[in-house]
Amino acid sequence: MELRFTQEQEETRRRSRQFAITEISPIVPWMERHEAFPGDLLRKMGPLGLLGLPIPKQWGGQGLDFIAYTAALNEISKVSAAVGVILSVHTSVGTLPILRYGNDEQRERYVRRLATGEALGAFALTEHGAGSDAASIRTTAVREDGHYVLNGTKLFITNAGAADVYVTFAVTDATRGPGGITAFIVDKESEGFQIGKSEKKMGLHGSNTCELHFDNVKIPVSQRIGGEGEGFSIAMGSLDGGRIGIGAQALGIAQAALELMLGHFPVKRSSAGKRPRKFAPEHAEIARLAAKTEAARLLVYRAAGLRQEGKPCTREASMAKMVASDTAVEAAGAAVRLLGMAGCLEQSPAERLFRDAKVTQIYEGTNEIHRIVISNQLLR
Repeated sequence: MELRFTQEQEETRRRSRQFAITEISPIVPWMERHEAFPGDLLRKMGPLGLLGLPIPKQWGGQGLDFIAYTAALNEISKVSAAVGVILSVHTSVGTLPILRYGNDEQRERYVRRLATGEALGAFALTEHGAGSDAASIRTTAVREDGHYVLNGTKLFITNAGAADVYVTFAVTDATRGPGGITAFIVDKESEGFQIGKSEKKMGLHGSNTCELHFDNVKIPVSQRIGGEGEGFSIAMGSLDGGRIGIGAQALGIAQAALELMLGHFPVKRSSAGKRPRKFAPEHAEIARLAAKTEAARLLVYRAAGLRQEGKPCTREASMAKMVASDTAVEAAGAAVRLLGMAGCLEQSPAERLFRDAKVTQIYEGTNEIHRIVISNQLLR
């Protein structure tokens, strides 16, 4: 069955592609050179609706489906994986958890600002010793009268420092394991909330990755998402969408790498006007990677389709993220090899894609974890 976009989905994909080429592409060298967050670019994306694509119009979004959002993310990531992950985290795990699990007061106060680009979102779950094992987080939230007091540290938080709103997870009852984790909305202005060390990464220059410190941060009960003890299920439910987003990002990297390789072999014709039949070993490599990239594309959009329909998609999201990220690393590596020394030079598109690709195998669950998720789903 061939994947076909609706007219609305195709128009969203086309507009996103055009924006990526005209607005994002020119600032990629600046982002790489200075490792600077593209704040001015985000301020352009807001009014165009790119920060609220799958959010209902009732809450300030564009009212598009998850497939259209995935297509936009895919096209943007072809040009800049850094901007792609900023958008993915903001939408998939920074905004949608509040929309899906929050109440109308929270949607009015936070989702509307996030969807219109007035605010940027982040997702604060990972801690030292609690990355793949998210149930082992140690940040605590103690209820006192009409508020909670949060204490702890989060690591490797995408968009941290630039974000205004943090969907944060803390332990409210240590005796209940995963059932003792609760979700909160933390404003960047909260007293005692501090942005820690900014990490210097091998790739995704321009995307912030920082520590977060909670030192007796008082959060009103009204900023709790769902009930006490529902945080772990909220996190896991949100991560399915996040993993599809990272799959779309990785797919964009693979597609960009494939385009680079194809561009390395300009079409030459004989004097009779026919293409020569000479076959090089590199052609076989390109053919193999083209097939893997197409397989990744189908997996990503299949998972997005299930998500859009409200159907369970944990297995499919893991498959999409795992296959797309493995393909991105393989395709980017092949592009560097094919271009030779030109592909190894700093500021080379192939070199950037190679650095950007690796982390897609790691964040939103390492691929080793996804193999466990997939096997568990199959063995149920």
